[in-house]
Amino acid sequence: MIRNTRPDPNQLVTIAVTSGKGGVGKTNVSINLGVALARLRHRVAVLDADFGLGNVDVMLGLAPTWHLGHVLAGEKTIDEILVAGPLGVKIIPAGSGMQQLTALSPTHWARLGRAIEHLGDAFDYLIVDTGAGVSDNVLDAARLGDRVLVVTSLDPSAVVDAYAVIKLLSAADPGREIGVLVNNARDLIEAQLVFAQLEVAARRFLKRRLTNYGFIAHDPSVREAMLVQRPIVDHLPQSAASRGFRILATRLAGMDGPHGAGLRLVASAQFAASAAAPEPPRCA
Repeated sequence: MIRNTRPDPNQLVTIAVTSGKGGVGKTNVSINLGVALARLRHRVAVLDADFGLGNVDVMLGLAPTWHLGHVLAGEKTIDEILVAGPLGVKIIPAGSGMQQLTALSPTHWARLGRAIEHLGDAFDYLIVDTGAGVSDNVLDAARLGDRVLVVTSLDPSAVVDAYAVIKLLSAADPGREIGVLVNNARDLIEAQLVFAQLEVAARRFLKRRLTNYGFIAHDPSVREAMLVQRPIVDHLPQSAASRGFRILATRLAGMDGPHGAGLRLVASAQFAASAAAPEPPRCA
């Protein structure tokens, strides 16, 4: 399994954004979180780590000449493939439809680790947009993050799949911080319910706590922004979803450091009773 090789824990903060189920808006979260952090005057790069099916560049209307596959093959440096994105965010594109990138070798991971280490001088935050699911590539990419942000929705299958990712990441590295972001939630109550379900299961079966990163509200403007290939934070900064991304970026930027206690976000007291609720056996 890949190990984080960042030499200075106070320099580059790496946030891996992942999900157990596709279609929950993980890549949209990665892009908008990066732009929201850039609005706070941080230097940000977004690494598309969905190695064989990358689409960060497509969602932003970019047409890169080179991609991460060339770095992993030793043909290009990470600096040579960086592409300018919105608000100064730099994009590290992945290849699309490249079968050879669906299962990376130890050599590939070593090159990627060195490339990320190199980014430490140029950026404050690196957002790693992983693929969805529980393949080795996805889990190893998620472990590149100092923090892991698991994106889910109210869909029961998305919640169960999110728990599966949390379970596997916890087994590989029990001390790694894992947080939950509920995307496309109708309101705070719905988002807190989803988080409470995952928190109860994690405490009962995994003997660990999760960090509540909040939620992004259901907002039809998100689809509009995607159709014009712009981040909602830049396209409609006053929309409900944009406000959610700004809150998320502010919370992350306010934490004390990638491995410190930092700011802890928890569900409200009205959901304390949920901790006693039985969970489906399939979560074990």
